[in-house]
Amino acid sequence: MTATTQALGDLGERVAARWLTRRGWRLLARRFRSGHRDLDLVAARDGVVAFVEVKARRRVDFGDPVEAVGWRKQRELSRSAHVWVDRYGRPGESYRFDVVGVLFVGGTVRVRHVVDAFPLFD
Repeated sequence: MTATTQALGDLGERVAARWLTRRGWRLLARRFRSGHRDLDLVAARDGVVAFVEVKARRRVDFGDPVEAVGWRKQRELSRSAHVWVDRYGRPGESYRFDVVGVLFVGGTVRVRHVVDAFPLFD
């Protein structure tokens, strides 16, 4: 990963975190690490814990950012989420995966939040 790509990802995560908190979500973790995998954001609201994958892009040449979470990435996220639940989960909480796409184009920022984007793998 290049420094430019990493910087764009960091900026996308900050934008997504701010976007979520302004909508009533409480951030529980940023970049939760489980081995070599990580969860970008873990957020909670109304008894729901969302494991949020953030995808940031400067162009849509290769599709919308939220379309960039394939089955391999989903499997890795699911494994990390299971570790998080084992460590920090509480009875009565519901869990889901969300994807937040952040698109930076022409001086504007567009955020797209896909709720319950894919199921937990076992």
